[in-house]
Amino acid sequence: MIRVVLPAHLKNLAHVTGEVQLEVAEPVTQRLLLDALEGQYPMLLGTIRDRRSGKRRPFVRFYACEEDLSNESPDAPLPEEVVTGKEPLIILGAMAGG
Repeated sequence: MIRVVLPAHLKNLAHVTGEVQLEVAEPVTQRLLLDALEGQYPMLLGTIRDRRSGKRRPFVRFYACEEDLSNESPDAPLPEEVVTGKEPLIILGAMAGG
């Protein structure tokens, strides 16, 4: 099972608490993980990535194993620790301002 940590506002939207657990076919990529997440929680469609282009929203970031995976290809395999469930994929809403 893949573990996903969502920001508070997306947890509220999806009506979940704690981590979300998903089954994702191998090879596990950002794209397949987000497909599974949106399939299980359709209310999240369009909140993490653009519905038409599939690109990550500008103020959404992906982290795993203490690394920023936000600019990785959506089709690049996720780290083995995420695939095995040892580490979660963390989805964060970035902040901007001055």
